Amino acid sequence: MSRDFLAVTDFTDQELIQTLHFAIDLKKLTKAGECPRPFEGKSFGLIFHKPSLRTRMSFEVGINQLGGKALFITDAEIQLGVREAISDVARVLSRYLAGIVIRTYHQKHVEELAQWADIPVVNALTDLLHPCQIMGDLMTIMEYRGSVEGAAVSYLGDGNNVANSFLNAASLIPLKLTIACSESTMPNADILHRAQEAGVSEIRITHDPFDGVEGAEFVYGDVWASMGQKDKASEKAALLKNFQINDKLLKHAKSNVKVMHCLPAERGKEITDEVMDGPHSIVFDQAENRLHVQKAILMKIME
Repeated sequence: MSRDFLAVTDFTDQELIQTLHFAIDLKKLTKAGECPRPFEGKSFGLIFHKPSLRTRMSFEVGINQLGGKALFITDAEIQLGVREAISDVARVLSRYLAGIVIRTYHQKHVEELAQWADIPVVNALTDLLHPCQIMGDLMTIMEYRGSVEGAAVSYLGDGNNVANSFLNAASLIPLKLTIACSESTMPNADILHRAQEAGVSEIRITHDPFDGVEGAEFVYGDVWASMGQKDKASEKAALLKNFQINDKLLKHAKSNVKVMHCLPAERGKEITDEVMDGPHSIVFDQAENRLHVQKAILMKIME
């Protein structure tokens, strides 16, 4: 039976930490020209129904570095559940490929694909979850802090797939996680409840951005209107304008605070140029680490 990575919670707490350590080791090996190549002769399908820079490039390059071949597939080739049944797509691809990476809209489509596939399926983003992003973020926190356990992370803005995946991580490993958002842009209620019920982390919701960053070691931002919600951009901007990450806000965090953003950023909206390009920013370290953590995830589920 194949193993999938559709949510952070598909790993145990120990597996999550082990994968982060392994990703850091892979990064060192890659920079030394010694990246392992366990996927020689294997092909992976990359089904992308949404535009992508970091996710596509990091998976394609990562699979290549591991010795495999990545095949990029758009919705022109595969319209899940429209051109043909998801179950049929899964069973056909299982006979060609070693694994599937999918970036699409509906979490239920990813879950159905994984249900019918005989090969590992990786969720590269849905409207509900963005687990690979959060794994890269936790890797980045581990690099800067030495460990992720107990890290004080403040997420500001829309309660989107990134916020939901942070909550999933907080249900496995101890974090001091604050989500600062408007009352109308809360994260998924079920995911929030499960994370709180797990009792692993200190999880706090606030609607005051300055209160939200008090004591933060890491302040995290994302676009206010995600892909598929651009028709709500003006509405979200009005609700979240006070949650912009700027120099004034950072004065309320720790003096050595690190600023994170999953990119792409709408500069001048959720984050200012001064912060994005300033000394607190570790945004591009996050982007780089997607490459290595995804290699670690693939190797873990392909064991």
